[in-house]
Amino acid sequence: MPAVQPAPPHPDKLRAGEAQRATWISVWVNLLLTGVQMLVGWLAHSQSLVAHGLHSLSDLLSDFLVLWASHQGAQPADGQHPYGHARIETAATLLLGVSLIAVGGGIMWQSGQQLASGIGAEPVGWLAFWIAILTVVAKEGLYRYLNHVARRLRSPLLTANALHSRADAASALVVVVGIGGALFGWIFLDALAAVLMGFMILKMGAGLALEALRELIDTGLDETRVETLRAILLASHGVRGVHELRTRRMAHQVLVDVHIQVDPRISVSEGHQIAEAARAAVLAAQDDVLDVLVHVDPEVGDAADMAAGQLPSREILVPQLERLFADLPRPERMILHYLDGQIEIDLYFAASRLEDPDISGQIEARFSERARAEPLIRTLRFNFVVAP
Repeated sequence: MPAVQPAPPHPDKLRAGEAQRATWISVWVNLLLTGVQMLVGWLAHSQSLVAHGLHSLSDLLSDFLVLWASHQGAQPADGQHPYGHARIETAATLLLGVSLIAVGGGIMWQSGQQLASGIGAEPVGWLAFWIAILTVVAKEGLYRYLNHVARRLRSPLLTANALHSRADAASALVVVVGIGGALFGWIFLDALAAVLMGFMILKMGAGLALEALRELIDTGLDETRVETLRAILLASHGVRGVHELRTRRMAHQVLVDVHIQVDPRISVSEGHQIAEAARAAVLAAQDDVLDVLVHVDPEVGDAADMAAGQLPSREILVPQLERLFADLPRPERMILHYLDGQIEIDLYFAASRLEDPDISGQIEARFSERARAEPLIRTLRFNFVVAP
């Protein structure tokens, strides 16, 4: 008996695993840089390098936030979270964006005060200068690596963490300029560069926070993407129209709700088959779409749609029709079509019940005569069921 092969890992689990591997690399780089910066800053009497070491320490906190959020976001759907847990990543992205705003604003405020007061940084040793340059290179390299992984995984959270590393590289550049200015006598460059870098960091954070906030309030996809989805749906066999096409993001995935219009006289099962085929077409063409909820509508106008809601339901209508046709042959099945403010009725009889053409013609005439007395009935159709 062949051995049972284990099920392949879920794509979300694979994605989370790759994101966590990249983040652990970030953890170790930040941990090493934090220790080196704080030690060299203390030995070389560089307060700015010590401060940047503390800033790298804050990156460690964001790394652990990413690890937690990517793990939680990869958890499968459950009763409380039927669409999964991907929005945890979005919430963490918002938190990281706000932290970048705080860091950038703090740098701008402190450096602006220093620039306004004209107080310069204390001269430091050359070792601090080279460690600051090393920090810039390491942080920029880490940013490029994390950003590459984030784009491949389409992870806003990992992108936010990558930008946090670039923000750290930018602030390390401020330290380089500050220490260089102190060594060569251009003290004001430290504060001026810090203000500019602080503004860039703040802008990065604002962009991330805004994008996460847009997702949390269910902002739809851009018009070009929506039209692409509409074209895919309209190209599906049996779909005669598309309306109420709504989209929203959930981290790296997309959810779609849509109403499709089909021939109003087809069966429910055929309408369902058309809807499933349209759903499958979108999922096959758009790999970031998690699910498509398709509602089937008959191809009628909006006014007819509203009128259908005012017509009597089957449980009310059928007893009335049975009284109307009490002395006539009972149909085996009755199908109701609610169209254009009236009802079309398909009656199905066994062929054996109406074998005599003359009798069947008389019965048809009596059915039609009585149906004309009912203003809601527009059409009455007779169908004969023949067993195979």
